[in-house]
Amino acid sequence: MIENQSDNIDNKEIDDSNQDNAPGDISSTKNSTTENDELPSQKTEEINTEELKNTISNNDARLEQLEKEHETLKNQYVRISADFDNFRKRQSRDQDDLKIQLVSKTLTAILPIVDNFERARQQLKPESEEAQALHRSYQGLYKQLVEVLKQQGVSPMRVVGQQFDPSLHEAVLREPSDEFEEDFIIEELQRGYHLEGKVLRHALVKVSMGPGKQNSQEEVEKDKVEESIDSEENTSEDV
Repeated sequence: MIENQSDNIDNKEIDDSNQDNAPGDISSTKNSTTENDELPSQKTEEINTEELKNTISNNDARLEQLEKEHETLKNQYVRISADFDNFRKRQSRDQDDLKIQLVSKTLTAILPIVDNFERARQQLKPESEEAQALHRSYQGLYKQLVEVLKQQGVSPMRVVGQQFDPSLHEAVLREPSDEFEEDFIIEELQRGYHLEGKVLRHALVKVSMGPGKQNSQEEVEKDKVEESIDSEENTSEDV
């Protein structure tokens, strides 16, 4: 009995010692486990940070590339828009020029008829009552024709007394004049016309050579006559 009690006491002491040692072992185990858990989490955070940096860097590069592409497309749009605007203006200008060319061609073919009307008006001098009635009828037709030309933008040139301009006039004759200075128009031989500010037909004109030209011509002829008389006198003396 005594031995059994002593054995029980020894076993109890052993159990107590085991219980005293148990908490230490558990805490150390927990600490080691916590340290092991912290290491992967730190590595994970480092990896996530690195991936985030790479993502941000890639996004910045992509954004810069997209901005460059946007700028390129914007420049292309501006250039195409400007080209289209120029094309539209050029087409409009070409259409206007073509219209003026067609109208000019048609009106140029009509102008000789107007010239004939004007010549007839200057030459006809109706005396009888019947001739006057015919003349009034003719004048009415002429006025209608002139009105149609005005509606189309045709206007006659006024050239007599104006200085000669080769862009407007065509000189057919040149003669001395005491009334007009040199290179001024003396007479209109065929009327010129404008169409919307442009020359539809040049005016055929007679241009002054100036008053000095006539005197000089007379002097030249006088000198020739005097030389001829002198030569005749010399010949008679020789004989």
